[in-house]
Parts: sequence; C-alpha cells; structure tokens
Amino acid sequence: QLQAYGGGLVPAGGFLSLSCVFDGRAFSRYRMGWFRQPPGKEREFVAAITWNGQSTYYAESVKGRFTISRDNAKNTMYLQMNNLTPLDTAVYYCAAGAGAGIAVMSRDYTYWGHGTQVTVSS
Repeated sequence: QLQAYGGGLVPAGGFLSLSCVFDGRAFSRYRMGWFRQPPGKEREFVAAITWNGQSTYYAESVKGRFTISRDNAKNTMYLQMNNLTPLDTAVYYCAAGAGAGIAVMSRDYTYWGHGTQVTVSS
C-alpha cells in the first residue's frame, strides 16, 4: 500500500513537498518513482530513485526544480517541487517496484498510490 500526501493549490513560482508512505515491509528493497497525469493527458514519468537513494533521475521538464529523496527508516519517499508552473498541474502518483536501478516506465512499477492533486495557478 502506498499513500501520497502533500498536494494542494499554489501560485506559479511557489513550492510544494509531496510525501509517499509505504505501508508494508521491505520498503528499502523497492525502487521508487513519481509520475503525474496532467488534465486530459496521459500519465508521465517525473522522477525516480533507487532502493538505496544513491541514484536519481528526472524528466527534463522538472530537472533542476524537483528533488526526489527517500528515508528508508521511515518508509517514506519525498518529492520537493520548487518554482512550480501551471504546466506542473496534475495528479501526482508514487509507485514502487522490485529491481535494481532506475525505472522510468510505468510497467516497471508494481504498487501505486491513489494520487494527490497539485494545482498551480498562473
């Protein structure tokens, strides 16, 4: 079970911090990722992190503005989002998948949270 928190309404240029709590064992065994689905569009990759947090990867659209991290002791993953724009408006989903390395495809993830809405006003 995954649950994402932290969404909300912010003005352009603002920031939000999302959290994703993993309810179960062996969180540290999973690689994790954030995806988002903008209104009327397909779900897209945002950021990913390896099981130990040593490697991260970002979509070009968020690179330099978003930071993914995790705390295995707390079974929690984070997404710090800075300098938000209206194009970042979407439902954000966290996901967990078995395996080593970075994963950017939805099919590489097994467990999905219900999503949290992020709305950036212009």
